[in-house]
Amino acid sequence: MSKPYILLVTGSFAMASFYDDLVARVKAHGYDMKALHLPTVGLASGEGRDTPAPTMYDDAAFIAKEIETLADAGREVVLLPHSYGGIPATESMKGLSVQERQKQGKKGGVVRLAYMTVLLINPGRSAAEVFPPPREGETPFMQPDEKGWLHFNDPEEQAYKCFSDIPKEDALRWHRRFALHSAVSFVNPLTHAGYKDVPVSYLFCEEDLVISPEIQKREIEMIETETGSKVDVTSVKAGHCPNVSVPEKVVDWILHVARKS
Repeated sequence: MSKPYILLVTGSFAMASFYDDLVARVKAHGYDMKALHLPTVGLASGEGRDTPAPTMYDDAAFIAKEIETLADAGREVVLLPHSYGGIPATESMKGLSVQERQKQGKKGGVVRLAYMTVLLINPGRSAAEVFPPPREGETPFMQPDEKGWLHFNDPEEQAYKCFSDIPKEDALRWHRRFALHSAVSFVNPLTHAGYKDVPVSYLFCEEDLVISPEIQKREIEMIETETGSKVDVTSVKAGHCPNVSVPEKVVDWILHVARKS
């Protein structure tokens, strides 16, 4: 049996190049892997900010097209979202699981969802609802411009949250690689519970300051309650971007997921 194709859906603000090292490490083990540049992620230079910001549904359609292309070529796909990517990846699953495509007489399709510390909700809710509301008088950590592109109010503080498990100088360097991100994508409600379509694995990041362990636990419990199946959970001592701080552990997890698939 051929190895599954690993399709990585990036987090908010993150371009595909943010995961270059991880992709190269996985490819060294003989797997095909690609990280997507989502429509909701602008360019680091700010180019494109004069156009209206795309929606989460634009991301989902883009992901679905990538999956369909691979599936039509006979490939089985492990869909691996990180952070914000959990929402559009889940949305994109409509009719694209191996089982659904087989019913249509088609080959290929998604064989597993592998969530890497993601935002995840049930249909009818949005990514913004995952986080607790700001306390009275507290400044939101992100602010949209007139075109709907998000900017960080305090980049230094956010760098330390996103990259809490590496030295501060390195955290700032990595944070400077972030681009703009669409504000509306965080308030677009999920319409499809893709986690019901295929088996689910989850990389649980114990020291995540962005998507807290409490939030991650709620997400895993929600999936198990709604599907009646156990989530394949792997825990790592890492912050929000384990591909940066513990890449070798992320590779081990991806290989584990691929073998299960």
